[in-house]
Amino acid sequence: MDFHGKRPRAVAAVMGAAMVATLGLAASPASAKISDGWVRGYDKFSDDWDDEGDLGRSVAKPNSNATCLLQRILWAEGAIATQYDNELFTEGDIDGYFGWRTYYSLRDLQRRLAVGQDGIAGGKTLGLLNKHMYQSGGSTARGKTLYLTYQGKRHSFELSRNTEGKYVFPDGNGDSRQAGYDYLTCG
Repeated sequence: MDFHGKRPRAVAAVMGAAMVATLGLAASPASAKISDGWVRGYDKFSDDWDDEGDLGRSVAKPNSNATCLLQRILWAEGAIATQYDNELFTEGDIDGYFGWRTYYSLRDLQRRLAVGQDGIAGGKTLGLLNKHMYQSGGSTARGKTLYLTYQGKRHSFELSRNTEGKYVFPDGNGDSRQAGYDYLTCG
């Protein structure tokens, strides 16, 4: 048997597979935050929300604790919750359901942020909102809890990034919730 021609091809195949695996590993952290089901971040917090998943009426899972966190922000910003008058989004509206009041409030906030008013909170909108957070305690080091204050136009609220990097915030009743895309426990 002549193995002379097969050996270089086998080496090339192994090297090619190793290169694909290496490139795949290098690309995975950028998309991990969107796909792991949590609103999370690591190290500095000023860019934690830039790559989060979309929140809106037309997304696969519109109702979630991630939507509840967005609603807490809409309340803090004093967003207008109706299409034809100046009725504000209230704490009582914070329930994790992406209804019409959330939709119109988000569009009002997007107008103020000078981004497209599509009623979907994606990385661009959330990235701009991220800039309203200030460290109030804890540490930005991985595995440590970070305490933050979100300072909106009308209200502020305390939130944290726990030891797993997951954001924890007060829901409409003031109970602590983890911001996740795949479940709804907000009250």
